Amino acid sequence: MYKLGIDVGGTNTDAVILDHNLNVVSSIKTHTTKDIESGIDEAIHQVIFQSKIDVNNISEAMLGTTQATNAIVERHNLGRVGVIRIGYPATASILPYTEWPDDITKILSNTYSLVHGGYEFNGDEISTFDDEEIVDVLQSWRGKVDGIAVIGVFSSINNDQEQKVEELAHQILGADIPVSCSSSIGSIGLIGRENATVLNTALFKVIKLVTDGFFNALRQEGITQAKQYLCQNDGTLMSMDYAKSHPILTIGSGPTNSIRGAAYLSKQENALVLDIGGTTSDIGVLVNGFPRESSKSVTVGGIQTNFRMPDILSVGLGGGSIVRRLDDGTVTIGPDSVGYEITDKAKVFGGDIITTTDIAVKLGMCSVGNPELVSDLNDEFAQQAMAKIKEILEDGIDRMKTSSKDVSVILVGGGSIVAPENLNGVAKVYTDQYGGVANAIGATIAQIGGEYEKVYQYVEIERAIAIKDAEKQAELQAIEAGAVSETINTVSIEEVPLSYAPGDTTRVKVKVVGSNH
Repeated sequence: MYKLGIDVGGTNTDAVILDHNLNVVSSIKTHTTKDIESGIDEAIHQVIFQSKIDVNNISEAMLGTTQATNAIVERHNLGRVGVIRIGYPATASILPYTEWPDDITKILSNTYSLVHGGYEFNGDEISTFDDEEIVDVLQSWRGKVDGIAVIGVFSSINNDQEQKVEELAHQILGADIPVSCSSSIGSIGLIGRENATVLNTALFKVIKLVTDGFFNALRQEGITQAKQYLCQNDGTLMSMDYAKSHPILTIGSGPTNSIRGAAYLSKQENALVLDIGGTTSDIGVLVNGFPRESSKSVTVGGIQTNFRMPDILSVGLGGGSIVRRLDDGTVTIGPDSVGYEITDKAKVFGGDIITTTDIAVKLGMCSVGNPELVSDLNDEFAQQAMAKIKEILEDGIDRMKTSSKDVSVILVGGGSIVAPENLNGVAKVYTDQYGGVANAIGATIAQIGGEYEKVYQYVEIERAIAIKDAEKQAELQAIEAGAVSETINTVSIEEVPLSYAPGDTTRVKVKVVGSNH
């Protein structure tokens, strides 16, 4: 049986087929199209044609996509959201949508209500939860919103009020109304978690287009038996049904796919990963085989959130980055890029724009296009440009290192041909013939994941029991995402004491992975 993996980037759409031993059978890199779906169709068609396998033997198909991110950044296909925050009057000083850009607030309808309820950190109610209050709000929103976002104060301790609102929403607005509960979306911190939950609800339309498009693209190639998955932003997979209710978790899946693919190709578990694409270079950190998670809040499309995201540094250097010489003689690289138009606009392909790829070809680092077309480039100019590329990469690597020691770097991505052999601060560089499609490989080899986070008071519950409870909840999430319970293993347990809270209060976060068989 075979696995099919697709990763859609801003410049390229990559596809791979792996056999049951996870060896690469075929790989393809095609240009990302404006409508995305036709690019996915073409990538699937080409990789199957190249492999010459029977499509009935494809058992699993995985997709990593940036469409949710693009929808937020470009403000398209977003739904109208009704926000119910449970925690009145304690939270009334900062209203929902505070500090949101005006354009997206209008699109999402700016509809919200603060209702009584919510919990203190120790589990006590802030104010009495009132079913009738919720019913009145929901009835007034009939026909005005496309989905409901429910956020309770300290719902990470007790989410029963959020679940009650979800139940009432389905009773009053219909069983098919999408509802997002913040306890399953974000981390501790009311506003960041609320923002993530609102975005998740706004993306229900987008994720339906993605899942339907992927299903149709597979069907068009006769792939009807394969189980289908979307990639999460922590380097794991989720089933299509789970993705439909958690679309926000697809954001950031591109860089994590590259990191996981890099780990697989290099057989390394701890290293820096340098993924050079057509427009940017993403630098991530591999810790025990998985991407290091960001400890900072994440801003998406101008909105600050706090859901889990990989710790990634993006710099404006790619294979299509434009190289210029300024009037004072200095050479600049990017940050603008010819992107997916590189085969039309770069000099080695007959265009008239000098890119980093042209520089690499001129210096004999790779053979792409027609080397004759860059013979007129000045040697000194090319050396200056390469020195600038080296400086950008070394600076980025230095910023992601956690010590002054030289580190191992895994070099992947279609633009990796522009990277110099020797980099200061780097002990060893790992490369692979399939590094250009590492992101699609990362999507294909990924396991199904689950993550759970909760605040416990160790004076009231034993530490071992608390951790066991968090593990159990993470396992249930993985099972809901499509994993078989017997295959689930715990990947990491993180404990963070909350010094401002009494009773030895600790935030416990558990990550688990499993397979679907």
